[in-house]
Amino acid sequence: MSENSGNKTTTLLKLACGVVLAGLLVAGLLFPLIGGTGLAARNSADLINGLPSTLTYKPPAGNTRVLAADGQLITEFYSNNRAPVTSDKIAQVMKQALVDIEDSRFYEHNGLDVQGTIRALVTNVASGSVREGGSTLTQQLVKQTLLQSAQTPEEQQAAVQQSVGRKLREARLAMALDKKYSKDEILTRYLNIVYFGEGAYGIQAAAQRYFSVNASDLSLPQAAMLAGLVQSPSGDDPIANPQNAQNRRNEVLQRMHSLGHITQKELTDASAGPVQVTAGQSAPNGCINATIAPFFCDYVQSYLVNKLKISPDQLNNGGLTIKTTLDPNLQRSADQGILNSTPLGATLAGVLDAVQPGTGHVLAMSVNRRFGCGDPGCESVNYNVRPAYGSGSTYKVFTAAAALSQGFGAHYTITAPQPYTSKVFKGTDPTTHAYGPLKVMNDDPFYAATYDMTSALVASTNTYFVALEDALGSVTAPVQISQAMGMHYDDTVTQNSADEIIRAQYGAFTLGYNATSPLDLASAYSTVAASGTQCDPTPVTAVLDQNGQPLKDAKGQVIDTGNHCKQSAIAPGVANTLANMMVGVVNGGTGRKAAIPGHVIGGKTGTTEGNFQAAFGGITPDYSVSVMYFDPKNKVPVGGVGGGVPAQIYHDTMAPILANQPNHPFPPADPAVVAGTRGGGAATPAPPPAPVPTPTPGPAPAPTPAPGAVDQGPATTSPATRTGGGRRAPRGGGNGGPILQP
Repeated sequence: MSENSGNKTTTLLKLACGVVLAGLLVAGLLFPLIGGTGLAARNSADLINGLPSTLTYKPPAGNTRVLAADGQLITEFYSNNRAPVTSDKIAQVMKQALVDIEDSRFYEHNGLDVQGTIRALVTNVASGSVREGGSTLTQQLVKQTLLQSAQTPEEQQAAVQQSVGRKLREARLAMALDKKYSKDEILTRYLNIVYFGEGAYGIQAAAQRYFSVNASDLSLPQAAMLAGLVQSPSGDDPIANPQNAQNRRNEVLQRMHSLGHITQKELTDASAGPVQVTAGQSAPNGCINATIAPFFCDYVQSYLVNKLKISPDQLNNGGLTIKTTLDPNLQRSADQGILNSTPLGATLAGVLDAVQPGTGHVLAMSVNRRFGCGDPGCESVNYNVRPAYGSGSTYKVFTAAAALSQGFGAHYTITAPQPYTSKVFKGTDPTTHAYGPLKVMNDDPFYAATYDMTSALVASTNTYFVALEDALGSVTAPVQISQAMGMHYDDTVTQNSADEIIRAQYGAFTLGYNATSPLDLASAYSTVAASGTQCDPTPVTAVLDQNGQPLKDAKGQVIDTGNHCKQSAIAPGVANTLANMMVGVVNGGTGRKAAIPGHVIGGKTGTTEGNFQAAFGGITPDYSVSVMYFDPKNKVPVGGVGGGVPAQIYHDTMAPILANQPNHPFPPADPAVVAGTRGGGAATPAPPPAPVPTPTPGPAPAPTPAPGAVDQGPATTSPATRTGGGRRAPRGGGNGGPILQP
């Protein structure tokens, strides 16, 4: 048998089966009407009441849109690229073209058109291919809805299987839909759900993809081309198969003319020449295609799923609107600020997080990487939130906060010459491996022996702050106050937990050995900037459903996207005093590169042992910013300190932002906190007193820079605390901590 004969036999068999099926449809669907009008009415009601919920809901909701604080699109999330539009947003010529080629008796039948089915079969057999639809638009709507809403492979198979049972069910549901909805609503639903190829679901996405216009602005030849795509989106694709698309478009135009819906002149003009495609870009999908801030986008996605409990399916198919806290101007400035110091994809990564004090709003997240791809310059791990290395002396802020809270004044003086031997904490000597008292030294031999708390913070003196921990008698207060300020120690791979640090009394806590999340550091420093008000970081201000209303959870409660803040996480007087002390770090201490003329900025530098990470945290009452600089792939020195590249990145990021803003100084230091209730001087353990009441704030004395101030970090570290590169400190073994040799 020849191939042509085989094809002809196949089409004749299809015709015969189609005629038989049409007869079965008539018998199966019309049989209930024979029994009389009562039975017919009851059957009709049963059909409507039995409609699956997927057919009675509104059409597919479309893409979820993620917006920056100013309304700028960050990205969209979707399984199928779809932008549903109302009937008045679809050109009338588009509706007419689709009806004419797919279901010319659409406005006459009741959802099922046996006459049209038989006519389509005859036409298709004559042409040797499927050129005219056999199902009504209503039947196609049923099939597409069930297929696209299927949750399992079995449901997908059931929606397309070639069986009389499936066709009968589809036809009955189509008749029920025809009774429930107007013809225009059925047509609009169909145009919003059908696939037009090139990843475009629905008429709006298709109009944008092929012609870069809205569905309301489609011309006659454009509408005819799109209507013709429904039967074969890939075969008649005008981008991949322009000649097929032209032929099919002209078939649609000829059909419209035959039915009297366009004139001969319109037919001639519209069918002249090839299809004119003006291809548009598909909507961005996911964080890898974000238009801005892809790492922030990744954080938002995780927050929506894990914190707000929005399912991935709802996120991809719910047509939600996600309003975020992203400040696009700050984000772009951060991107450029990092690139000024380290190129995109460089071995060393610059990571910046910005948080708004008093709200916790995450304003920017930047890394000198592209997100989520496989090239060397890409990164799928979000180091904006993941703790990778310690942040060094930035933790001295927590020790200072604990000491100020316990009555050690801003000028509490300690003489701690280097090397300083702790009276409280123990560790292992890295040279002799002998276990004994913790010894620390500064990384410059010219440091003075005596400092007060303010000048020690400005100079970032290791010996002073370990001695201050000695005076506190324990690391418990610094660890707990850091948690109250917003730090977390719950990454079981890279961090020691707070309980472990306290139980083992790691005296190196104040030197910032523990792996640190950049977002945590920015959040904790924002507590200082906000006069002691701690706010959980939040990237989302609203989640709206497809109707623009606040999204509700399964219990009917509006999803909580509000700020979560705690007043006086640390006493306001302590926070304001500490903020003013931190100003000295930028004005004349280790963070001088971060200074921006005309603006008061507080900060703290940090560098880990071995220079594996350098860090800077900078604050104003309006912005809290952390910058970290490290190699995310290999544990190698960065060749600098926190007062170098990180402080410079802060400056380059914030200078353009603050340029057009007035100076906003911190509230004055609290005189009583400055004075303290302790005498200053001895580096000996003291029992922790109860926190002192917060007096009325007053002016703070200017901090005194220390001679030869440079950014400090431990020079050597015992094996017990080498956790910066992803290795955890031991879970026991007494008082671990760095032992710094003279």
